Amino acid sequence: MSGGPGAAFEVVVATSNPGKLREIREILGDLPVAFRGLAEYPGVHMPEEGDSYEANAVTKAREVARATRRVALGDDSGLEVEGLGGGPGARSARYGGEGLDDAGRVAHLLRELQGVPSEARRARFVCIAALVTPEGAVVTARGECAGRILDAPSGTGGFGYDPVFEASEAGVAMARLSAADKNRISHRARAFRALRDAIEEHIGLRAPRRG
Repeated sequence: MSGGPGAAFEVVVATSNPGKLREIREILGDLPVAFRGLAEYPGVHMPEEGDSYEANAVTKAREVARATRRVALGDDSGLEVEGLGGGPGARSARYGGEGLDDAGRVAHLLRELQGVPSEARRARFVCIAALVTPEGAVVTARGECAGRILDAPSGTGGFGYDPVFEASEAGVAMARLSAADKNRISHRARAFRALRDAIEEHIGLRAPRRG
């Protein structure tokens, strides 16, 4: 895994969520990079989030790059459910109101979907990942994972809505997948893998693209 003593470069990830940081380290683990979370930078404060995945991801990464003077990664993810008109979307982490933990948001989601037809439980996870340099360069990438919302939680792995999101490619809840299997198909994995070339370029592992 990245982040060991042999890592030649350091990139700061705009998150205090240990589960998210662990996933990003595993997704990009073959890079010679130490991915640091905000727990190591307690003076950095995240801006208030809005209703746009891309704006949220870029704003978070930009603030971290400014405060730490290092290349920064940010992401914003959301769950989009057909029966909720595409919601909760970019407000997924705040769904149901202030003070709810992951289990509380999952319970709120299931209550909102009580009695809806099965087709209305179709859903997708969406992630926008952003790289921002101290000099102001910005690169973004998008990843998606299609599935549906289960009637009840299943599995103990992952975090967020993973216990009630059955990924179409897996046929089981995300929370039942191994870390390796989740990182093969998840929205976050797809977004950060799509950002890999930009990461390598901006930390000096590959020559800049021309044109």
